[in-house]
Amino acid sequence: MERLSSFYARRGKHLFDVVSAFFLILLFAPLMAVIMILTKLTSRGPIFFSHKRVGLNNQLFLIYKFRSLHIDTPSYSEKPNSTDDRRITLMGKWLRKTSLDELPNLFNVLKGEMSLVGPRPEMPFLAKHYEPWENQRHLVRPGMTGLWQLSPRRRGSIREGIPVDLEYIENISLWNDFKILLRTFKVFWDNNTY
Repeated sequence: MERLSSFYARRGKHLFDVVSAFFLILLFAPLMAVIMILTKLTSRGPIFFSHKRVGLNNQLFLIYKFRSLHIDTPSYSEKPNSTDDRRITLMGKWLRKTSLDELPNLFNVLKGEMSLVGPRPEMPFLAKHYEPWENQRHLVRPGMTGLWQLSPRRRGSIREGIPVDLEYIENISLWNDFKILLRTFKVFWDNNTY
């Protein structure tokens, strides 16, 4: 993919991610502290949830999230389709509705395992069945947000959205990332204002 040889794809994107993640962590630190306290007060178990995901060049990493499910939920069970799922904690319903359960992903970005924008990280047991053309989505770091995450296809499986991921990779640029981030903030704001 020609765009992956550009300076932005090779160096600039990662630099932008790390600097942005550092400042976003500082910005959201008070909110994350409140979430940590409320998570601990409203359900048993750890505050954070970690899970193996497939990253850049098919390397495995642990993704971090705020725990939104009860601790007796199997790690690799089918994901809840709505906030009415009994496996979701009281605090988890709000976290999932607002997507704030994913704020700890910023630490993955800071560590260089994820990007602010990119394909959604897939679980290893699903990615091992990918065809070679599908594996091209792992030529870039997975993202906290991306074209697929903002598209109607997000209701389906990650695999169903691979053509959208490949479209993103084909057109990777600072300007496209900036537009995706703006759309993400708009969706977040629109969904959480009354």
